[in-house]
Amino acid sequence: MTGRPVPLIVVGNEKGGSGKTTVAIHLVAGLAGAGLRVGAIDLDHRQRSFSHFFTNRAAWAERQGRAFALPKLFAIEPSAREVRTLAEEDDARRFAQAVAELSAECDAIVVDCPGADTALGRAAHGNASTIVTPLNDSFVDFDLLAGVDPETFEAKAPAIYAEFVWESRKRHMIEKRRTIDWLVVRNRMSSMETRNQRRVSEALTKLAQRIGFRLAPGLSERVIYRELFPKGLTVLDLIEGKSRGITMAQVAARAEVRGLVAALRLPQLSKLAAAG
Repeated sequence: MTGRPVPLIVVGNEKGGSGKTTVAIHLVAGLAGAGLRVGAIDLDHRQRSFSHFFTNRAAWAERQGRAFALPKLFAIEPSAREVRTLAEEDDARRFAQAVAELSAECDAIVVDCPGADTALGRAAHGNASTIVTPLNDSFVDFDLLAGVDPETFEAKAPAIYAEFVWESRKRHMIEKRRTIDWLVVRNRMSSMETRNQRRVSEALTKLAQRIGFRLAPGLSERVIYRELFPKGLTVLDLIEGKSRGITMAQVAARAEVRGLVAALRLPQLSKLAAAG
């Protein structure tokens, strides 16, 4: 492929329950809604929630007789080779093949990683143009990035995932002469600010300056995000003007998704906005 590389947006951290798949789904929906051709890669071979969402979406579209945007999706299984080095090489090769095929026809690619350290996840992080790390608004999830002083709530040394991202970024710069943008997304935030929320915010802001990530709001804790999953729908699919209309909470949820997509700062979105 010629010209600027297709953005590879990798959604991951090594902790379950932070909303990675929900964020990945809504990034795909938001990018497609903005007019981009989107590819998707599911690396969570045990849960496959990312893949299941788009299966649900295709089935619902057929049932309703409507055309919903669907990404071209790859679900990659880990290598079955018994020798670890050969398995890792196989995983890296198959991931690169999926990216190459999607890059030939897509404007952006979103990757959903499992909440564990895997060879496929390492391959994704090492080739990312943007890493998006959803983080629940608590010091439990903060511990993935850095330890915290129990008295001052100051961040201490970077933790295992932050070190992993640092190594991925360093290797990417050496091999490809390009930086990896790192976006930490504060997810499932309460609408009411608490003392703990303020402390987490202050600690994240200081840590962002130290280890070089950008901080952005993610998706609040809203029932609507979960309710739409069985149909393969997002808040961007809700139609205004129906008998019951859409609620203010749903309007706010739409704004969250669009804000999350805008936080990626993709040149492709700027070009579309300028053309429109």
